[in-house]
Amino acid sequence: MVKKILIGFLVVLVIIQFIRPDRNTSTADMPNAMSTKYAIPDNVQKVLKYSCYDCHSNNTKYPWYTNIQPIGLWLHSHVVDGKRHLNFDEFATYPEKKAKHKFEEIEEAARDGWMPLAPYLVVHRDARLTPEQSKEIVEWAGALK
Repeated sequence: MVKKILIGFLVVLVIIQFIRPDRNTSTADMPNAMSTKYAIPDNVQKVLKYSCYDCHSNNTKYPWYTNIQPIGLWLHSHVVDGKRHLNFDEFATYPEKKAKHKFEEIEEAARDGWMPLAPYLVVHRDARLTPEQSKEIVEWAGALK
């Protein structure tokens, strides 16, 4: 019985390797990017791109292990969810009230340290915000909310 379960599990694991979700990559211009409507200091933009854009933009940098399922499917769901909550490349389309709320959330995430998510930081240790980077983002976002 255990052998049949293991074989079934192995078959499912092999089959799901052929499931490939669409990649969140774009080389197109981003006319609705946050920077088209709001001033972003260079130091803040650099941190946002490095620590936030993989999940919150229209262009994710995929590591090699996303080709292994179910890891790729799990990461895809995180990117889709991240973009649903906040997309820096579509930010200029947000109504003013929503944009102000997003600035509050960016400020809170940087201040309280709940972004980037812990699973992301396991592999991307350099994406962790330093206290100075957090302060810069908090001050920038706080001024725009």
